[in-house]
Amino acid sequence: MPPSPRQMHLGVFVLGTGNHIAGWRYPGAAQSFEDLSVIQEIGRIAERGKFDLIFLGDNLASEPGMHPSFAARFEPLTMLAALAVTTTHVGLGATASTTYAEPYNVARMFASLDHLSGGRAAWNAVTSSGGKAAENFGRIHPEHDARYEVAEEFVDVVRGLWDCWDDGAVVRNHETGQYIDPAKVKPLNHAGKFFKVKGPLPTSRTPQGQPIILQAGSSEPGLNLAARTADVVFAVVQDMAEAQAGYRSLKERMPRFGRQGAEIAVLPGMMPVIGRTEREARDKLNLLQSFVNPANARSMLASRMGMDVSGFPLDELVPKDFPLPDTSHGFAKAMLAKAWREGMTWRDMFNLAGAARGHWVVCGTPVQIADTLQEWFDNHACDGFNVLPPYFPGGFDDFVDQVLPILQERGLFRADYTGRTLREHLGLPRPRSRLFQ
Repeated sequence: MPPSPRQMHLGVFVLGTGNHIAGWRYPGAAQSFEDLSVIQEIGRIAERGKFDLIFLGDNLASEPGMHPSFAARFEPLTMLAALAVTTTHVGLGATASTTYAEPYNVARMFASLDHLSGGRAAWNAVTSSGGKAAENFGRIHPEHDARYEVAEEFVDVVRGLWDCWDDGAVVRNHETGQYIDPAKVKPLNHAGKFFKVKGPLPTSRTPQGQPIILQAGSSEPGLNLAARTADVVFAVVQDMAEAQAGYRSLKERMPRFGRQGAEIAVLPGMMPVIGRTEREARDKLNLLQSFVNPANARSMLASRMGMDVSGFPLDELVPKDFPLPDTSHGFAKAMLAKAWREGMTWRDMFNLAGAARGHWVVCGTPVQIADTLQEWFDNHACDGFNVLPPYFPGGFDDFVDQVLPILQERGLFRADYTGRTLREHLGLPRPRSRLFQ
């Protein structure tokens, strides 16, 4: 079938022990997020599937009761630098906090990764939802809107630093001895409310011009920041109608920032549980759920809800006046809406948090899953998906080998890469330096 006018974009959310909180217990599953060979194998599968992007989240605090891949993991930029050597096309995205990092360091690290990978770097700009990280930095965790006020300036400084070098600044003229053309390098000289940064970086303009910016905010400040600056937005979803409303809300606010809707790809998180029959898929999900440690599920739900909810009776309905937390609005809104819509109890919520950390679970045969993804895509609930395999590598192999060929046969996803950079995968032009226009 010829390609459709719109093509899906696909990322894979990598957690070495699986996105399911107990995925590591599934027979044959990888056991660690501190094993480079596991990550390298995931990279090979992603490139076999022609995925746009590998994504590594991050956390800045650790507790034994966390999801295993958040409690014990490598620093993501270090991991991606290693992965850049063993991959050639797939994008490499990682999280760095706008609350607990410095713009200069973030700009330099992702510029370096873009050079190392030949133009495949992406920065997930997050404000950090949990307050536990603050204790590791000797600080008090800022309130939600204050974090986004800082993030607005932080992102602008990072993008400004990426623009301090023009293309062709490194001349390497053997006859004159000139290595860098000083007319093509400028300081940023940023002086704002939160940051004062002179620049430039000690890193020339990157292959992509600017690395890709990823975001996942769903609050009003988060959506505005994304509409103004993001190239890819990760979404937390549980319902197609709600996903369509969120998609419209983001795309319709972009023109006020001088941007068109096609300049952002919206990728909801989606955990596929795949079987040859519906019964086999359901049995696989039930087996995964049987492995869940209740204490870990409670800890995960508490982080999503912004408070300890273990004191609520398990068979009590989730109250309709439960407040939104000051942590992650996206997860809380999606999970609470599902609970109210379906009359869920706190026991159901623990199971939801244990399965996919609050993300959408799609369980069925390859055709059923492909049909569901196409329905969402065709009806403008998304521009593709951030795939969250419940365990690695088998859960990812299942999607690439069984679901992806159906999407390709329907002309919804590429049969091969047509470019080398992440910008090319996303269909985005390479920007000129704004300081030299």
